[in-house]
Amino acid sequence: MIIRPVPALIAVAALTALALTTLAQPPKEWAIHDMNRPQPKVIDPGTASTADRPGRPPSDAIVLFDGKDLSRWRADKDGGPAGWKVENGYMEVVKGTGGIHTEQGFGDVQLHVEWRTPTPPHGEGQERGNSGVFLMGLYEVQVLDSHGSQTYPDGQASALYGQSPPLVNATRAAGEWQTYNIIFHAPRFGADGALQRPARATVILNGVLVQDNQELTGPTAHQARPPYKAHAAKLPLGLQDHGDPVRFRNVWVRELGEGR
Repeated sequence: MIIRPVPALIAVAALTALALTTLAQPPKEWAIHDMNRPQPKVIDPGTASTADRPGRPPSDAIVLFDGKDLSRWRADKDGGPAGWKVENGYMEVVKGTGGIHTEQGFGDVQLHVEWRTPTPPHGEGQERGNSGVFLMGLYEVQVLDSHGSQTYPDGQASALYGQSPPLVNATRAAGEWQTYNIIFHAPRFGADGALQRPARATVILNGVLVQDNQELTGPTAHQARPPYKAHAAKLPLGLQDHGDPVRFRNVWVRELGEGR
């Protein structure tokens, strides 16, 4: 039996193809290679860190910790001064003082954090150099000594905790400085509080891509997958006190525009 195309369906298919072609075309407000198009802002890209010395942040970065004090951070417990130790250019978790968060709120960001777990290693699994980096205080990128130590995959270093294991384990040995570069796009909510777009995160650990524009199902939690709830467009960044003397240095952030 020969099935003949229905004219109406042909018309719909043609219009769909035209729409997709139109969407795929680049914006037309500027001609190709137009020298009148605004030039990107020029910045100093800074310098890379070494084992002994943190690098210099980009000139347009907001420096959250420069190795001197915690003036940009507050205690999670009561909003008072952060109770962590600061010495030799790093801050260190003080067990029992609780997590800390930035005074300033952020949404879409490029976040740079360098961290170091205790040496010699102590404990196993989740008890081995545990901490966390919290985007908006809700979405955790796990900090853990995962070098030669196993735990559940969605809880090892550079996991989006409880949701997405890293693509590879790119951790260095305990006592060495590790580097996170995180690109985070905050979720978007409508006026009615309904989720319009989930959060997404790209994580580079020690120069290796470990989370590739990964969608989050909601806030991260221990043994739970809570759903999204509408929240502010900008919220503080957080670092976790999990009882281990994890160190952090060279923490800076660049706020990102909405983009196209």
